Amino acid sequence: MIDIASYIDHTILKPTTTHIEIKKICEEAVQYGFAAVCIPPSLITIARPQAPRIATVIGFPFGYSILKAKVTEVEQALLDGADELDMVINLVALRAGDWTYLEKEIQTLTTLVHDHDKVIKVIIESGILTDEEIIRCCDVTARVGVDFVKTSTGYAEKGASVDAVRLMRQHLPAGIKIKASGGIRTYEFARQLIEAGADRLGCSASVDIIKGQPATTKEY
Repeated sequence: MIDIASYIDHTILKPTTTHIEIKKICEEAVQYGFAAVCIPPSLITIARPQAPRIATVIGFPFGYSILKAKVTEVEQALLDGADELDMVINLVALRAGDWTYLEKEIQTLTTLVHDHDKVIKVIIESGILTDEEIIRCCDVTARVGVDFVKTSTGYAEKGASVDAVRLMRQHLPAGIKIKASGGIRTYEFARQLIEAGADRLGCSASVDIIKGQPATTKEY
């Protein structure tokens, strides 16, 4: 049986997240041995004294913030104490075929994060991309040298899938990890994603998943 807990970023990203909820997920992360908590940027300082490791989001959830805005978000998150930064790529640029812009965006933010010895995860929203677009994203992120490529925000019409994770694993170098997120509600699905190549899972129903219970929490 896979130790699912060690793969999980215990996540709460809803816009109405409270300090009490942050305290709760930090306590659960310690109790169950989750890899990190993934929380809104404005709540990093609340979680910092309690969480084992903090992930936050940049350009979330739509990704179309201008690069300067994303740089400012990253700088503030690093200042506040984030360990890992999950950045949504500019999907408007992707659909326009502007891969030069996308590579510049990913390179700029990756350099900034790595200069602080932190981890960057690049969210490509795989559920709304073609296989060819997913492969192109893998090519770009491989050239830049990101830490993780992440499937989804959890806010698109389709989240993680076994097929997308498997495709990403086939087209990414071994040194770049994969985070699957969006719609992971059961132990069985989590297990399938890990077996397909996921190194990390973004889950809101983390406690229910590791206990093998029906998910009672809403997505993110």
